[in-house]
Amino acid sequence: MAYIYNLGQKFHSIARRYPEKPAIHSYDGGSVSFSKLDSLSNRIARFLLNHDLKKEDVVGIFNNKSINAFASMLACLKTGMIYTNLDITSPAERLKKMLNTCKPSVLLNDFDNLLDLGTNEYKIINLDNSFSEKLESYQDESLPITEEISGSDPAYIMFTSGSTGFPKGATMTHGNVLNFIKWGIQEYKVNDEDIFTNINPVYFDNSVFDFYVSLFSGATLTPFPTDLLKFPDKIVGFVNEFKPTIWFSVPSMLVYLLTTKSLTRKDFTSLRVITFGGEGFPKAKLRKLFELYGDRIRLVNVYGPTECTCICSAYDISEKDFEDMYSLAPLGYMAPNFKYEILPVGENIEQGELGLMGPQVGLGYFNDPDRTNQSFVQNPYNEKYMERMYLTGDLVRKDDLGQLHFLGRKDNQIKHMGYRIELEEIEAALNILPYVQETGVIYRKINDGLGYIHAFVHTNHKKEEVEIREDLKRILPSYMIPKKIGLLDALPKNKNGKIDRIALSKIE
Repeated sequence: MAYIYNLGQKFHSIARRYPEKPAIHSYDGGSVSFSKLDSLSNRIARFLLNHDLKKEDVVGIFNNKSINAFASMLACLKTGMIYTNLDITSPAERLKKMLNTCKPSVLLNDFDNLLDLGTNEYKIINLDNSFSEKLESYQDESLPITEEISGSDPAYIMFTSGSTGFPKGATMTHGNVLNFIKWGIQEYKVNDEDIFTNINPVYFDNSVFDFYVSLFSGATLTPFPTDLLKFPDKIVGFVNEFKPTIWFSVPSMLVYLLTTKSLTRKDFTSLRVITFGGEGFPKAKLRKLFELYGDRIRLVNVYGPTECTCICSAYDISEKDFEDMYSLAPLGYMAPNFKYEILPVGENIEQGELGLMGPQVGLGYFNDPDRTNQSFVQNPYNEKYMERMYLTGDLVRKDDLGQLHFLGRKDNQIKHMGYRIELEEIEAALNILPYVQETGVIYRKINDGLGYIHAFVHTNHKKEEVEIREDLKRILPSYMIPKKIGLLDALPKNKNGKIDRIALSKIE
């Protein structure tokens, strides 16, 4: 067996093993085999190289889950270019911050229309029919450059919310992802007969599991179009028709299907695994899901930060988890090949901040050494050699069985609708508005892990809540818009003169 040390080699080896098997089966009926996807990605790789791109150049992709878009991701992996999937619905100002951080050499557009960036700085190539025609003149054989890529080279950038108002570009290596693929195959007993859903947006880190654990194991990927997600009955119908075996989403998606009463015992008959992560799953809703499918589908709660390749622990839900309806399901045991420490916070020795170590810890934040150095640090318990640790900001405790339990956040970062959000980024956006004097943002928990974003502002002009919300929509994505905005004559301060969020939490 050939020694495989990068993702380009890995995919090519899978394509040779399963040449005629469907790699991607799209909602519109389009399908592509592993051999054809391998060849297409080679053509795109040569196209990019012919347009003066080189190893470690960044390629931005406005990815609408087309075969060309997924092949473009593979083309980057085969050339050592670094791809980043971008959200076309993201406000222009936020998108510009991401582009200024990663400085892509080219933008590949998979949509009919592209957001006006207000600049001609970036070369844009549309992944349309004319693009496919251009590719026909390029060879589809393997590329020698693939052999030059090491496991420590960056593979992709995944942008997450940043506390300063600037999104952070978590950068993951080929070696990080190869380790993740091995874990995913082992944990879920993946085989070439499996079919994975791809409900998650490709700019969201849950999609890392969908794309890599499926296509890099010989399984088939079934991308769900974004428009479909507005219709719960169509989502269920899609699953029933295409018969995937492994589902991965945020709990909010499953809660949505349960709340709309779109799920019955007759649905999801093909699934053998439903796995979920990115936020807490409300126990009452989780019990309903378990009652529907727990006897025939494995339900798995996963946890992991973007900075550590998406997932670092998994826990199987069982009947005993519903003896306590007030706490969230455990995070479970740490995945093999991870190390961790629980760092004390304050005087409470029973809990602390989770620090992660091991081969799935990424390179840091792209083009952002200051924030990288704040979060990626030397293991404070190791004085003998350099051992890099990622500080998650998540507070956890370990029970008597050695399982981890999530307790909350050390800072002002929250998980809402499956997205990791820095409340300071929302505050920074509010402070951009010329009439805002000061602002504070809190997250109100309702029950069972659910909650909403509540902002408070002091303005120098009379403004209605609806006006402020509309102005924010030009700056922030929809999932970061506060549900409630309170208008105050002045915000409460603590003894240090800082905005007192504890006092804000007592204001309805």
